[in-house]
Amino acid sequence: MMRAAKAQKPRAQNRVRLAPKERQALILDHTADVISREGVSALSMDRIGREAGVSKSLVYNYFPSITELLRQLLQREWRRLRRLQAQAAERAETIEELVRSVTHVYLEYIDARGLLIERLQAEPSVSAIHDPTEYSREAAVDYLAGILSEHFRLPADIARAATDISFGMPAAAGAYLLQRRMSRKAIEDLTVTMILGTLNELQREYTTRRRLIQREGPSD
Repeated sequence: MMRAAKAQKPRAQNRVRLAPKERQALILDHTADVISREGVSALSMDRIGREAGVSKSLVYNYFPSITELLRQLLQREWRRLRRLQAQAAERAETIEELVRSVTHVYLEYIDARGLLIERLQAEPSVSAIHDPTEYSREAAVDYLAGILSEHFRLPADIARAATDISFGMPAAAGAYLLQRRMSRKAIEDLTVTMILGTLNELQREYTTRRRLIQREGPSD
């Protein structure tokens, strides 16, 4: 009589060992997925650990609290967006391309990740982190202001102020996009027109309207 074959135990899958930064990024990725699907209220360290395939204690090794995890996730989102905008600005060859590409990248990112960002910002513990202008703002403003000052022949201080203020336009456009009252393309066109219109008007103000009148001296 043949002996019954012993049931073989399923082979345990070997866990992939990740570098600390990769593991931290993985935890943030799974946290973002849960928030996008179910909201912040669905989060717990246990849930995050299960989603990421790690223990709760390991999650605590990287993030001492849910609040810190949420803060780092929002900061990562804004830094990614700032990096994409900087790359777009570097590729632009004309002023219109510069304004449009930076605006396009912003709205595209908000269209894809806006719900996540909106839910994160609704949390009082992370509400102080408002938008991407908090990351590398000074360097970005200086870079763009230099371009605008030369192109539109504006005084350096006026170009910098205009650049600094205009940073708020894409953010306002992104908020309007999330209300779904208008298509992303229509909002992009409107925002670009408003920014370029402001810059062209500033150019007329400081190169024509405020230019000193040149009078010929009395003829002999």
